[in-house]
Amino acid sequence: MAFSSKVSTSVLLLAISLVGSLCLVVSAGNFYQDMDITWGDGRGKILNNGNLLTLSLDKTSGSGFQSKNQYLFGKIDMQLKLVPGNSAGTVTAYYLSSQGPTHDEIDFEFLGNLSGDPYILHTNVFSQGKGNREQQFYLWFDPTADFHTYSILWNPQSIIFSVDGTPIREFKNAESIGVPYPKNQAMRIYSSLWNADDWATRGGLVKTDWTKAPFTASYRNFNANACVVSSNGKSSCTSSSKSSASNSWLSQQLDSAGQGRMKWVQKNYMIYNYCTDAKRFPQGFPQECKMSS
Repeated sequence: MAFSSKVSTSVLLLAISLVGSLCLVVSAGNFYQDMDITWGDGRGKILNNGNLLTLSLDKTSGSGFQSKNQYLFGKIDMQLKLVPGNSAGTVTAYYLSSQGPTHDEIDFEFLGNLSGDPYILHTNVFSQGKGNREQQFYLWFDPTADFHTYSILWNPQSIIFSVDGTPIREFKNAESIGVPYPKNQAMRIYSSLWNADDWATRGGLVKTDWTKAPFTASYRNFNANACVVSSNGKSSCTSSSKSSASNSWLSQQLDSAGQGRMKWVQKNYMIYNYCTDAKRFPQGFPQECKMSS
């Protein structure tokens, strides 16, 4: 296991106070039940009795979907197979977000590229409307050849991004040093496939080749171990199962093995880290950058 389930009483009490409960709500597998296609005029499709979802992009429009539920803390898994071939100019975004000017957001974005060149996996975290926390990676496999699992673990202690179970990034709760942390706003899952050839590939130098359209990304095996928040702000969880082992995600942290795997990814595949971009922050790096990873 990449995570440790050990947690102090104080952290459990913090989790209880923030979530209001510790019940596990599991959503697994059927896109008809879990997602709404929200735009694209038919370019988004749910297929195979709800087991497969596809988004397509052509010169007229892209497409997108969002989750029916909104969540406050959870472990979210989705398998994606990205646009194959020459995907330059396209972006496949998969993220959690709340609404409003002080929104919270947790991002995976996949920046397309010329055939044969690697995708760039772009990550970001917004808290209370502030983002600018980009880290970018190459992947150690071809994300267009098969489905791979992209996971977000979001609990009161940290946000952990993982690919096929390997952690690639951790954003720790740094409220103790004045950094806002996403903990109060429920978030929905969103995904979209859209044209961003003004910036997505080599800073906009490589444009979308529309002769290759339509571009299609595929999704399957969605799973959410999370607390669902209703439109009136109430959690569907109850405190009766707070000791359940199935709620271990709420207190999971990277253990030494997980830290080691994350450092391996960051050493070999990270291509941008805002916490090392001195030109961008001449007055000093953001406060959270000073925490040990």
